[in-house]
Amino acid sequence: MSSEDTSSAIDTSVAHPARRYDYWLGGKDNFAADRASGDAVEAQFPTIRLGVRENRLFMCRAVDFAARQQGIRQFLDIGTGIPTSPNTHQIAQDADPAARIVYVDNDPLVLTHARALLTGTPQGRTAYLEADLREPRKILAHPDLLATLDPAKPIALMLLAVLHFIRDADGPRAIIDTLIDALPDGSLVIASHATLEHLPPEQAEAIVKADGRALPRSGAGLAALFARPDLELIEPVKSVSRWWPEAAPEPRPSIADVACNGLVARVVRA
Repeated sequence: MSSEDTSSAIDTSVAHPARRYDYWLGGKDNFAADRASGDAVEAQFPTIRLGVRENRLFMCRAVDFAARQQGIRQFLDIGTGIPTSPNTHQIAQDADPAARIVYVDNDPLVLTHARALLTGTPQGRTAYLEADLREPRKILAHPDLLATLDPAKPIALMLLAVLHFIRDADGPRAIIDTLIDALPDGSLVIASHATLEHLPPEQAEAIVKADGRALPRSGAGLAALFARPDLELIEPVKSVSRWWPEAAPEPRPSIADVACNGLVARVVRA
């Protein structure tokens, strides 16, 4: 785990994405503000719990794809959220016990649980950084990241259900570019993002109003954030429920009920 304790006081009066996500997944590591926010969104979008479960299943299949089919042994999971089994390190280290994983989140409660639960295999290594996606250079320069991941070897950069909390004013493209610029050839980028493009306009408007924090983007909008000549999409952007469907539970839910797109791309340096 991180040797540097940067945790601050946990503000239970304001909903936090990681704790609200935990609530939707049926977890217990959340507070009244998180539940109230979650209920407000669910009132406008009754299948939100299905959507977050599908996003979680997408993560599992994507890590398995990276580790078993692409041979990736290093993972940088930003916006990891409160640990929910199976975690990235469990899937990656099941494929190779020597796999190395760095988790990043900005909720102090996540750090508390990470220290207790994110214990990797003896052969591998698992680290946790309390940091904010809006400051990618601090993440990349953190000593615990540098002690865990080898920047010369392929890394799977994971941005699951976190980019919709980055407003346009925050410069999401610059954040993403900074992270991808640090990846070597053969790395993977795995991302998921809330979308309301398949819902009626009036429902989409009500969801955005109830949420107050997330900024859903269309599949085209997600693809545009990652449009780079050195990044090759494995497949076109599509609902997280449609990635590797042969390995997913049946029946597959509708893309409107899931309301979340996924992207997987490979870094190809000239």
